Amino acid sequence: MSRHLSLIPPAQPLPDVLGPGLMVVFCGINPGVGAAASGHHFVGRGNRFWRVLHLAGFTQHQMAPEDDGTMLQLGYGLTTAVGRPTNRADQLLADEFTDAAATLLAKVERYRPLYLAFLGKAAYAAISGKKVIEWGEQKERFGAARVWVLPNPSGRNRSFSLELLVQAYSGLQNSFASRQG
Repeated sequence: MSRHLSLIPPAQPLPDVLGPGLMVVFCGINPGVGAAASGHHFVGRGNRFWRVLHLAGFTQHQMAPEDDGTMLQLGYGLTTAVGRPTNRADQLLADEFTDAAATLLAKVERYRPLYLAFLGKAAYAAISGKKVIEWGEQKERFGAARVWVLPNPSGRNRSFSLELLVQAYSGLQNSFASRQG
């Protein structure tokens, strides 16, 4: 059986949506296999990312995964903490987060977003080495970026209703909106 599996090519990494001068880079844990195959972020049927962004005031209308490239025009970017696609984030090894930290830091230093928003505590905990993490803005910075930890919008994250997700994401949106005004 392992001979057969070795013939399957690895899933392609999901391309980042990054550029200079961004207000926020949303950092997912890692790409889902479907997202990597499609080349677009947050494609899962149950994923609430695009709906939450709209309801929290980041976008004027609800975008689709196929529109992810237009995020740059709005001042937002998309990346992942770990590049390897999996069916579930719990299939990642702890070392993968540690190994990916330098790559993520290089992206943040290159594009210099004002905020880096980790979507879920797992990636930030593994990268920062912190054991206790509160939701919201963190005291530490990642590169020059302010760090926010937001609940993961995956449909598998049953701990957060749509309303609670919108509330959490609205905190970030209000934070940088107040800095612009």
